[in-house]
Amino acid sequence: MADVLLDLPRELRSELKEPMGDIYTDTAVLLSDAGAPLVAVGDMVTYHLLEAGRVPDLALVDERTKRSAVEDDVTAAITGFDRTVAVDNPAGTLTRELLAAMRDGLDGNGTTLVDVEGEEDLAALPAVLMVPGTASVVYGQPDEGMVLVAPDGGVRERARSILSRMDGDPDAVFELVERAGEDS
Repeated sequence: MADVLLDLPRELRSELKEPMGDIYTDTAVLLSDAGAPLVAVGDMVTYHLLEAGRVPDLALVDERTKRSAVEDDVTAAITGFDRTVAVDNPAGTLTRELLAAMRDGLDGNGTTLVDVEGEEDLAALPAVLMVPGTASVVYGQPDEGMVLVAPDGGVRERARSILSRMDGDPDAVFELVERAGEDS
């Protein structure tokens, strides 16, 4: 059983539809604007970055896009990482296991692919708090493109605000994610 720390209440879902950064449709342009380390949340984002020749430092995938299975060629193309970690993270939640895998991936050497059983969609929120200020977090905006997030003060505050209003134990989440980003 997954150790769920936060669960997204229905009333917060609409806030997540507003992108946390600029939307890109050209991967090369996105990469020219991206910082390091680079975190990719989602199968299609990870696929496009890999197709452009950039292995994200940390990528999270669940083999689904817009609630449907990704094409086999997309799954097959998501390779080239130094290590792969499998975690459970039910839809609409953040688990201790997911956050620990993200932290370990960012703190470790090399690149990490986190293969999520469940859903990785909310991982962009803690990622923004985990990474240093030089980093970029990229996630998909359905039917629009890829969102490039620079973890500045305003974006971090927005992520922290949403996480703090989710059901569960936000303090435990902040303890896990902010340990990784103390030097930022």
